[in-house]
Amino acid sequence: MEPTTNTAIIMKSQLRFAVLLCLTLGLAPFFPEPHIWGKIKWLWGGGVGMEAMDYFDVLLHGAPWLFLVFVLFKNFSSKPKLATDGK
Repeated sequence: MEPTTNTAIIMKSQLRFAVLLCLTLGLAPFFPEPHIWGKIKWLWGGGVGMEAMDYFDVLLHGAPWLFLVFVLFKNFSSKPKLATDGK
């Protein structure tokens, strides 16, 4: 296998893993609304009454989304390697 093929497989698997994390840990619990969404609304409202545990929740449920952004940035910013015939 060529190194570019291995890189493409790794990039695809990282993207799948990031999406899986976002859909599970990033959105859990799902009802009545995703937990991270409630925390974001709370922060946008000024975060009045937030305690250390609430900020830890934001970090815990926000980490998969940050990882997804990182993987997408890494995938789209890397230049594809062109195959050369050795000339």
